This record gives sequence, C-alpha cells and structure tokens, in this order.
Amino acid sequence: MRGAALFLAGPLAEPGVFAAVTGHAEGGAPARLPNHALMGGGEAPVAVPRGGGMIEGRLVSMPEGAARDRLDSYAATLALVAREVEVLRGADRLRAVLLEGAETPAGAQGWNAGAWRARHGASWPLIAAEIAEHAPPLSPGSFARQRTMIEVRAAARLRASRDAAPATLRRTARPEDFAWCADAPLAGAFFKLAGMRMDHLRFDGGRAEALPREVLVGVDATLVLPYDPRRDRVLLVEQFRTGPARRGAANPWTLEPVAGIVDPGESPREAGLRETREEAGLVLDSLIPIFGGYPSPGSNTDFFHCFLALADLPQERSWRGGLAEEDEDLRLHAVSFDRAMELVGTGEIEVLPLQAMLYWLAHHRVELRASAHPPGA
Repeated sequence: MRGAALFLAGPLAEPGVFAAVTGHAEGGAPARLPNHALMGGGEAPVAVPRGGGMIEGRLVSMPEGAARDRLDSYAATLALVAREVEVLRGADRLRAVLLEGAETPAGAQGWNAGAWRARHGASWPLIAAEIAEHAPPLSPGSFARQRTMIEVRAAARLRASRDAAPATLRRTARPEDFAWCADAPLAGAFFKLAGMRMDHLRFDGGRAEALPREVLVGVDATLVLPYDPRRDRVLLVEQFRTGPARRGAANPWTLEPVAGIVDPGESPREAGLRETREEAGLVLDSLIPIFGGYPSPGSNTDFFHCFLALADLPQERSWRGGLAEEDEDLRLHAVSFDRAMELVGTGEIEVLPLQAMLYWLAHHRVELRASAHPPGA
C-alpha cells in the first residue's frame, strides 16, 4: 500500500471495525468518493464507477508499525487490493488509498450497509480482530475453511457479554477489576490456543499482574438429554473422543448427551433442536432448560447450554446416528434411567456434563413422570 491517507468504505468504515483491525482508537474525518458505488454483499465490496453515485466513508492516516502489520494481515486474508482514489473531504480533493475486493462478483448488487449491520454489525469487530492478529496471515482459502469457527467464537463472546452475571456470594466484578492482553497469535486451525498475560484484583486488595496464562478458546455448545417419561428411558450417544485417547485412556469411546456447537446466528435452543434431529433423528418442538456453565474454567472458554428433551424412545436396540458429511460416527442407546445411573456409578459414564444432567433428572424425574401419566389416564 502507498499513500499518506486511507479511505475507509464498506465494512472497514463501520463502527469499531478499523479500530479492531489496527488495535488503535477510531478516528478520521468523513469523506466521500464521488461517481462510484460499492458493489458486492460481503466483506470485500468493490468500488465501481457510477455517474452521480457517492460512496460515504472516512479518511484516516495510514497506520504504521504493528498497526500496519495487522491491517496488511486483514487485507491479505480477505484478498483486498489497494487502489489510489481521489476523495472529497469537505471542499478539498485529496488522494487516498482504498482497500477493496479484487473483482466484482458476478451478479453482484450494491453493498447494503443496513443488511450487513443486521448480520455482522456486532460480531465483525471481533472477527476482524482475530483475522488481523493471525500470524502468519490466513490465506483466503484458510479463512474460508476457518470462518465458521471464527464466527462461532465471536458469537460466544457477544453472548457472554450479554449474559446475566449474578453475584450474591462471589465478587461483584467491575470492568477495571481484570484485564488481559494477547501474548502470542492464536494457534490452531479449528479450536485455538491463546497465550496471554492476565491482570486481576486479589482478595487481599492487591493486584496480580502480568500472569502468564494459556487457554483453549473453545465454543458455546448445546447439550440435550432426551428423556421418555412414559418408558423412563434416556438416550445416550456413544462416540470416539480424541481427548481421552490423547490422555491415554484404555477406552476412548464415551457416553454423552446429544451435543453440538451453537452456530452463528443461532440460539442455544435452536442448536439443541437441530442437533437432536441430526444426531438422533428426533424431531422436537421444545426443550426444557436445565442449566448452563463452564466445564473447565481454568483451561478453556467452553460454555455448555444444557437442556432436557421430552421424547418418544420406543427402540430397545442400539442404532447408528449422526451426519456422514460431518464425519460423525455415532451409536445411540435408549436405556432405562436406572441403567444410566448404574453406568454413572461404575464409571462407564465419565463425561461430567452428562452426569450432572442425569442428577438433575433424578431430582425432577417423579414430577416429569407424573405429568406423562396423569391420574386416571
């Protein structure tokens, strides 16, 4: 890129995006690119000549140093190219650099800021920051493969920031009570390992500073325990798991609830209904919330949204489930509640979320069975 100024248009001009990309505060002045229109619906629209058209944007100084490296990484990942343009800032005409897509997609329509904001306005600054921080830069092909997980991580952070944070026993946290900064680029192609330095307020009133920490940046996932109250059966999912295998377990096949990642734009409840259909072939209308929480808060960011599903489970023999296109190799077991609790006791069910969900069911089971067998039915 060459030029003393940068003309931001499209997604880069949206609130928070340029600051997330460069790591610097927002700034600049309003500017316009006359006789042009932005075309394309994604994150790399193209400015094409159009008589009487006007692209509204912002003029900023070209970043330097680490901020420039981040911007270059973002541009490389999205295959943005630099083009010199003449823009208007008030009555002044100035030369500036515009970052735009390499070519206009076939059949592209005008870039719609409102539609883009509705879909990405809250999440794209988080997505843009992860793209910019990646070292070496993601190729466009790598980004296409990783995009869904990047969006999942951004959605999880947004969900966490909006969740209620009750504090009747634990400390009431203020924003200034803790902080973290990245110590290294994220590592990994699916899940990501984050190295960081953590500061936080201590219980003695002091402050722990620059603590080196590593955490697996995981996902928000929905877990569903299907339960047939008439037959008093639960559905268990058996599959091979790399975690126990890597730990050295003699048997890395585990028994679990139905589970899956909460996809971008999806609520945890919607994810649960989708996963019970995909994994177990159960078409359900509703789920009963159980609880939500962190399975291992000291080492990863995973958050599990747990539900119970009232289902019809007539099949006594085990059967296959899952989606072949997602390389799922699942075996499904409809077993009695008592049998499931025996498996907890023997250690054959060793997945803690399933254990917790079964104990929740034990507490509510009599009520659920009574509802399914009303007096006189």
